[in-house]
Amino acid sequence: MESVNLFALATQQSRWLAVRQTAVAGNIANVNTPGYLAVDVEPFEKVLDNTGVTMAATQAGHVSGRAGAAGFAVSEQRDDPSILPSENSVVLENELLKAGEIRRQFELNTAIVKAFHRMLMTTSRG
Repeated sequence: MESVNLFALATQQSRWLAVRQTAVAGNIANVNTPGYLAVDVEPFEKVLDNTGVTMAATQAGHVSGRAGAAGFAVSEQRDDPSILPSENSVVLENELLKAGEIRRQFELNTAIVKAFHRMLMTTSRG
């Protein structure tokens, strides 16, 4: 079994969240642009597949959540049934929900890194 560098993994997720936040912010900025198609990045689970880290569910429904730059794929949502009359596919409510989800994931990521940092500092001080 390979060891997992938690700090590298947290850094990678932080970069992914920054890219996703940029995509969501771009969608919100173009909410009134005719013909604009909303974009989103690939789920973080696919990014984990490239690192060799696998997520394991210990209970039913445990890992059921969904999770441009820096090598993350950005895709347009062309088959979205909520295309508006202006042929714009951005739904402001959905984008604001995504922004809230991104903020919560940033906070969780930071809390985990802080906890492990405190643990390392405690063990190194003796």
